[in-house]
Amino acid sequence: MDPDAVAKAFVEHYYSTFDANRPGLVSLYQEGSMLTFEGQEIQGSQNIVAKLTSLPFQQCKHNITTVDCQPSGPAGGMLVFVSGNLQLAGEQHALKFSQMFHLISNQGNYYVFNDIFRLNYA
Repeated sequence: MDPDAVAKAFVEHYYSTFDANRPGLVSLYQEGSMLTFEGQEIQGSQNIVAKLTSLPFQQCKHNITTVDCQPSGPAGGMLVFVSGNLQLAGEQHALKFSQMFHLISNQGNYYVFNDIFRLNYA
């Protein structure tokens, strides 16, 4: 399958799930997965989803600006770099963000091995 198509499908699924049902993200991570969120390192699917569900907002909408991807390693992994805007409910201005995913292929399905998220302040 085309890496760009895989990356775009993953990004669409990830952010639509994040915006509508954050606990549903648990299936995209495994126990060895790591999230670095604004410099804080969190490991394991349950801990990662606990962090994401504890963020100080309930409703948000991600608007993706760019998606770049590269193949990673001989086992069919993929690096996916995303930039966009995060609109929080009740806030006038959107926040700019960047996020990098290292996806690992597991029998034709992908899971997030590494996830790095940063807000971009100008």
